[in-house]
Amino acid sequence: MRHIDILLTGDLAGGREAFVHSDLRVVFHRWKADAPLPLMEGRPWAFVDWVLAEMSGLELCRRLRCADSLGQDAHITMILEDDDAEAKRRALRAGADDYIVGPVDRNALLDRVLSIQLPEHEAPARLLRLGELALDLAAMQARWRERPLLLMPNEMRLLRYLMEKPGHVFSRQQLIAALGKHDQPIDERTVDAWVSRLRRALRDVGAGSPLRTVRSLGYVLDRP
Repeated sequence: MRHIDILLTGDLAGGREAFVHSDLRVVFHRWKADAPLPLMEGRPWAFVDWVLAEMSGLELCRRLRCADSLGQDAHITMILEDDDAEAKRRALRAGADDYIVGPVDRNALLDRVLSIQLPEHEAPARLLRLGELALDLAAMQARWRERPLLLMPNEMRLLRYLMEKPGHVFSRQQLIAALGKHDQPIDERTVDAWVSRLRRALRDVGAGSPLRTVRSLGYVLDRP
C-alpha cells in the first residue's frame, strides 16, 4: 500500500483521522514549526499556512527546503489567506510546489492530494544505513554486521527515527511526539524503557553503545 504523510501547520476542520482509498493511505500530522519532523512512512506533503505564530509561512517553507532529505523532498502547498497574485508568486519563490486558498477542510485537502498524489518512484529509500548498522524499512529488520536485532515495534520505530537524524539530541517529549504517541497518555519514563531495550539489543549484537544519554536534555544516536 502506498503511504502519504501530511504535515499540517494549523487545525483541520473535519478531523485528522487516517484516510484510506484503494491502495493509498493518507496519515495526518499536526506539526509546529519549531518541532522536529515526526516519523513518516512515505514522502511528506506539507500544507503550510501563510500566517503562523512562530514565523511566516514563507520562512517555514524556506527552512523545510534547507532541512534534511525529508524536508527537501516534501511536496509543499502554501495555504493563502486570499487569492492574491503577488502572494502566489512569493510562495513559489520560497520553494512551495503549489498553493491553495484557505480556509481548507479535510475534504478540500484530500481532493488536492488525490488529484495530484505522488509518483511511486519518488518514495524515500527503503534502506537506512549508519556505519555498520542497517535498517530495512520494507522488511522492518535492523542488522548490525548482518546480525539481526531483536526489537519490538516501538523500539524499531525509535531506532528508525534516530537513524534518520543521527547526532541530534531529542528530549523524551520530542520522541513521544515524533513516534506519533502525543495523543496518548504516555509517561515520559516510558521512553527510558524503549531506550533501555534498544540499547540491550544493540549490545547483544556487538554494536556497543551508540545510543547516548545527554544529561538533562535527552538521547542521541551518535554517528560512527
